Amino acid sequence: MASVDALDPANASKNTLKLENTEKRDALIALEKKYQKIWSENRIFETNAPTLEEDATTDPDQLRENHPKFFATMAFPYMNGTLHAGHSFTMSKVEFQTGVARMEGKRALFPLGYHCTGMPIKACADKLIREIQLFGENFENVPAEEDDEPMPPPSAAAPKEDVTKFAAKKGKAAAKVIKLRYQFQIMQALGIPLTDIHKFADPYYWLEFFPPLCQEHCTNFGMRIDWRRSFLTTDANPYYDAFVRWQMNRLKELGKIKFGERYTIYSPKDGQPCMDHDRSEGEGVGPQEYTGIKLKVLEWPEEAKKAITGKVPAEANVFLVAATLRPETMYGQTCCFVGPKIQYGVYKITDTEYYICTERAARNMAFQGVFPVRGEYPSVASLSGQSLIGSLVNAPLSVYTDGVRVLPMETVLATKGTGVVTSVPSDSPDDYATVMDLAKKADYYKIKKEWAELPIVPIINTPTYGDKTAEFLVKQLKINSPKDTKQLAEAKDLAYKEGFYLGKMIIGEFKGEDVQSAKPKVRQQLISAGLAIAYSEPDGVVTSRSADPCVVALCDQWYLDYGETEWRKTTEEHVSNGLNTYFPETRHGFEANLAWLNQWACARSYGLGSKLPWDQQFLVESLSDSTVYMAYYTIAHFLHSSVDGKTVGPAGIKPEQMTDEVWDYIFCRREISPEIIESSKISQDWLKKLRREFEYFYPLDCRVSGKDLIQNHLTFFLYIHVALFPPQYWPKAVRANGHLLLNGDKMSKSTGNFLTLDETVKKFGADAGRIALADAGDGIEDANFEESVANAAILRLYNLKEWCEEVIKLAEDGQLRTGPKDVFWDRVFENEMNDLLGKTKAQYKATMFKLALKEGYYEFQAARDYYREACASSNISMHRDLVYQFVEWQALLITPIAPHWAEYIWLEVLKKDSTIQNARFPEQTAPLSPELSAALEYVRTISSKITSTESAQLKKATKGKSLSYDPKKPKKLTIFVARSYPAWQDKYIDLVRENFDNLKLSINEAAIKPAVAKLGEMKKAMPFIQSLKQRLVFNKEEPTTVFDRKLIFDEISTLTEVLPTLRKNTGCKVVEIVVVDEGGKSGVKVEAAGNGKWESGEKVEGLSGPSESATPGNPGFVFENVAE
Repeated sequence: MASVDALDPANASKNTLKLENTEKRDALIALEKKYQKIWSENRIFETNAPTLEEDATTDPDQLRENHPKFFATMAFPYMNGTLHAGHSFTMSKVEFQTGVARMEGKRALFPLGYHCTGMPIKACADKLIREIQLFGENFENVPAEEDDEPMPPPSAAAPKEDVTKFAAKKGKAAAKVIKLRYQFQIMQALGIPLTDIHKFADPYYWLEFFPPLCQEHCTNFGMRIDWRRSFLTTDANPYYDAFVRWQMNRLKELGKIKFGERYTIYSPKDGQPCMDHDRSEGEGVGPQEYTGIKLKVLEWPEEAKKAITGKVPAEANVFLVAATLRPETMYGQTCCFVGPKIQYGVYKITDTEYYICTERAARNMAFQGVFPVRGEYPSVASLSGQSLIGSLVNAPLSVYTDGVRVLPMETVLATKGTGVVTSVPSDSPDDYATVMDLAKKADYYKIKKEWAELPIVPIINTPTYGDKTAEFLVKQLKINSPKDTKQLAEAKDLAYKEGFYLGKMIIGEFKGEDVQSAKPKVRQQLISAGLAIAYSEPDGVVTSRSADPCVVALCDQWYLDYGETEWRKTTEEHVSNGLNTYFPETRHGFEANLAWLNQWACARSYGLGSKLPWDQQFLVESLSDSTVYMAYYTIAHFLHSSVDGKTVGPAGIKPEQMTDEVWDYIFCRREISPEIIESSKISQDWLKKLRREFEYFYPLDCRVSGKDLIQNHLTFFLYIHVALFPPQYWPKAVRANGHLLLNGDKMSKSTGNFLTLDETVKKFGADAGRIALADAGDGIEDANFEESVANAAILRLYNLKEWCEEVIKLAEDGQLRTGPKDVFWDRVFENEMNDLLGKTKAQYKATMFKLALKEGYYEFQAARDYYREACASSNISMHRDLVYQFVEWQALLITPIAPHWAEYIWLEVLKKDSTIQNARFPEQTAPLSPELSAALEYVRTISSKITSTESAQLKKATKGKSLSYDPKKPKKLTIFVARSYPAWQDKYIDLVRENFDNLKLSINEAAIKPAVAKLGEMKKAMPFIQSLKQRLVFNKEEPTTVFDRKLIFDEISTLTEVLPTLRKNTGCKVVEIVVVDEGGKSGVKVEAAGNGKWESGEKVEGLSGPSESATPGNPGFVFENVAE
């Protein structure tokens, strides 16, 4: 029996962060609950198209121009459990975009439905039925077990050999490991009371139980979802069922759905194809097609002969069946490999024909028409691989017509192919390395040396590696034996890509043809001549939800003809020219997937779903009923008022009235005849309203999903939109994100490193959790939710809330400065807020939420901190207007990410009239001033340098070294400012300017060095030139700024304005500015109150050291003691 701990729902997150002292969190959660209730009551997130009363235009393009909209969706979650942090991460990308769009003044729509189609729910329910039969309604009779063996983690798919296919690196199903033995235990671990679990034996109960939890958890997270538009898939909702039937009927009419025999992943136990969402393991794995080369046995070794005597008729032909991806290379066969430790079966095909292969391969063949009876693969004998070594076999197409030998290869896998491997050492690095090793160690392997020494036959010429690719790469990569697996894998990849894409045949009937062209011809030639069979198997381990190891089967089935030439071309053009993918990796994923994806089974006979309209023994499979449901969102709220469609919506339309012609009218701009309108009994007003709603919100502005869905759902989504809708309604963008790590590690219930959405909200509150999701990352690479970030966000939000409350109270009490904002710190703070506003809005628009958070939250507060401290150091209070601006802008800038906190500040601190959810982003109060930005950066830089200079002096003192002043006594800081650069640098500026390539961002140092050498100033010139290179090449500064060498701000005036701050921050009694002359030997003191006017100041002579090294924008410093 599973342990009590394993059944505890909290066990899944036992190793996550534990919080103490939650008062601040609880205070924030109380605010969140308050505003969630207000938003719900006021229907803030219910978004509609403009009515005719609002705008009489009937042109959808004009309507969208008059009233900008934003419509985004995510892949709707599957209703066999609650949402976890991974769902939350994908959802946050839609959520944040929706918040941004609202603040841009758009009508932003974010709906969410519930996916229930397919096998998972039905398979779990059926397991519960069996367990109730065995153990009782409350599982009281479950037997005790001494040891609970955890299920092993899913096997990794074997390395891909077919370079022409695209596949995501990992899928969701492949990342899940469950250690519980029974389904009822899994339900317990989800938090379902034991006495309620029997209810889930009804698959439709899942559809009642989990959707409300999904809505509750999303609402608690502050999601801006229009819940009116939610729905269940499957025939549980008759409206959506009608929508799916329309979709399938139209695709069949368009010739996109066809019927025929094709290879598909298949569960013998379930008796039907096993598609991605029907699998507990192997999501994304498809059929891998091989050519099964029939190697007729001409001569048996004694041991093998004894094993088959009396079991195989003497006159029968026995073939070793070798699976190959490269039939075009069969001309170069010099031997055949088997695994010495693998057990092979001898399988009867007919009375006169028998095949030798692994049992796994025979099981696949049994569903591919190879054996007479489907599903049966009669074995007459068993042979070890070792007993087959030395057999003489006929190798089809090989130049060695007298036969080749069967030899041992330790790396042959019983889990891939047939367990029999052809050897072509001219083009396979693995084969070359193995035959070389066999020839060297013939005695060790107990073979005759000459068996491994047949001359290698060149068959393909490549531009890089010549006509013996394998030999070239083995030598180039210094591969010494078959055990050099890493180098061999690299060599194999290089050899296959070069041979397939660039190789030309130099032997055989297709000599002179490109390999890409010759490969299918050779394959067909072999099969037609009876020298080979077509063979397929799953390209990796696939296990159905019913725990059945899947095979590849030839099935008569309905399929979507993805890959059809014109359909594919149109979809590819949309990806290239009309689709924003945000990241090149996403675009490349689509391009690669479109290049190989073809026929996809769209029907099954088991599970939940909608029936195929014209063949109702089948259900529409789960990836085929979920391609264009985004269109359904646009009108769902008019059709029904409950997710299951049982409550008729405002339109008063019944499901049976939604005929195919009605859907055509709404979605495809097909007109509808008066007779059909009459028979449908739907008013013309409602028909027009439904169409107006769709045509306003479509096209979809952004589709968000995990990157693993590029290989199926997202590509199908594009294909079906292209097939069904006019081009103006094709999707505008797809934003694929990586998987979510938790605290730097893969999320896993078995390791206790797992968080549900509900747990996230309860642990950190909504806004802190949302901040951590925004901080997790934005690219297509895997992101990382750090609980420490969420925890720190609680404190920051709480402290910022308190500061805003306090400072606005000070402003209301007249304790902040008013009047002109002309103090230096006022000017630079306002300018910095304007700068960060622009940067934050740009990051939001680019959907780079981590950077938006950085600039619009962390750096925005850092700017406030610097201003606050600078004002305190200058003995002035902050300016009231700037304080109000900061508080208001901070609330607005963080609204997309932390809306509850922002709402509190907006309504209760700033006393605004209406919700911040309807507010707009602020506009800059003044044009951005590069001069003020540069001046502020200068002040920050020199402040840091002064501090580090003094720190360095103090470190010297601690080491007993003498200082030029006593830090404990009153001191004076002198700042040396240069008005011009040293004259000697001018000629080197010109030299670098002449040798700088602005396009390539490179400097021709080969030309510069001789010129410098001629001038005899290498020692001082080269470091200066390297500093210019750093700025131009690495920092990418504007060349005009670097070469013209002019400051865009007044350095002396800036220093004069900040003298009080510098004096307080350094603790100096006196801070003095000296403007130095050329060379730094003399200068003029600047009057503290002189507003930067220094020409008439006191002359200073005999300067040295820091004064001599000063350059414009880079002053020198010196500390000295002064009288008390």
